Amino acid sequence: MLIGVPKEIKTKEFRVGLTPTSVSEYVRHGHQVIVETNAGAGIQASDDDYITAGAKIVGTAADVFAKADMIVKVKEPQANECKMLRKGQVLFTYLHLAADAAQAKGLIDSGAVAIAYETVTSERGGLPLLAPMSEVAGRMGVHVGAYYLQITNGGSGILIGGVPGVKAAEVVILGGGVAGTNAAKMAIGLESRVTILERSLERIRQLEDLFGPKANIIYSTHGAVEQYVSKADLVIGAVLVPGALAPKLITRDLLKKMRPKSVIVDIAIDQGGCAETSKPTTHDDPTYVVDNIVHYCVANMPGAVPRTSAQALNNAVLPFGIEIADKGWVKALQDNKHLRNGLTVCKGKITQPEVAHDLKLDYTKAEESLAA
Repeated sequence: MLIGVPKEIKTKEFRVGLTPTSVSEYVRHGHQVIVETNAGAGIQASDDDYITAGAKIVGTAADVFAKADMIVKVKEPQANECKMLRKGQVLFTYLHLAADAAQAKGLIDSGAVAIAYETVTSERGGLPLLAPMSEVAGRMGVHVGAYYLQITNGGSGILIGGVPGVKAAEVVILGGGVAGTNAAKMAIGLESRVTILERSLERIRQLEDLFGPKANIIYSTHGAVEQYVSKADLVIGAVLVPGALAPKLITRDLLKKMRPKSVIVDIAIDQGGCAETSKPTTHDDPTYVVDNIVHYCVANMPGAVPRTSAQALNNAVLPFGIEIADKGWVKALQDNKHLRNGLTVCKGKITQPEVAHDLKLDYTKAEESLAA
């Protein structure tokens, strides 16, 4: 199979779909790889590094899309990239379609086969291709939250960990999954006062075992969210419903009850955000203020630390990508139900039920699309 790696073009996105190490693995399996020139610049991987790994360098993204059987990316295709996709071509990347009707239409119109990292599953019920970026985003969320709590950056002027004799910041984390757990680790490490709100009793027990008295673990209800968010200095939005829009846990009314100049870091923004006032931002202009509350809603947070995040993502994605290349996408998805769960758009049809529901589009079962 001919694998194509275009340079990411989302604002301030420095990650890359394949590192040179991953390229060499595809080549060892007998596949060809073409990489757009300077695609790896953000991770300090030169064109020569890719050539040494066995790739061929091409001049433009158009060259990559025109020639490749499978496109491996990081972020969702931008509008002009959707136009370059062709019928039957495989796209393997993050999609987050439930919050992006325009992208969904572009992928439907292209006739491509789009497999989303964020809904590929594992034997243990997790999301192995989403997990590494959730780990990065969760840890980053506390870093950026602490930064924007500084009064010079629009915050209330509180040091997240306090000092002896002075109370530390109240950090409230909505969701105790991978992102929320990693946010909690960082917040606890910085000696803030941490509360995690979570709905799964099984997960609550796991969090209690993990953090003990270092964090306050609370069953998430509407009342609990209002109680703790209204007193928070920093709120980390880490809720996730796989493939679907994030629930709006922070209403406009609740926003007005929050402490002035407190900070919301909405990690869930890729899926629409967990606050009614959340809207996607970029690393160029990451924050805005509503009702005296600072909102940080960058939709590609891990893109700011591409050397770490690209490597972590490649470690997770590589086995699945190799399986698609070795078997062809139809057989790979027929053989592997977990990879099949990532199939989101197939030759003009939505094959992810949550996406179809949220975008009010027709739904076709993945198995039916494969059989056809």
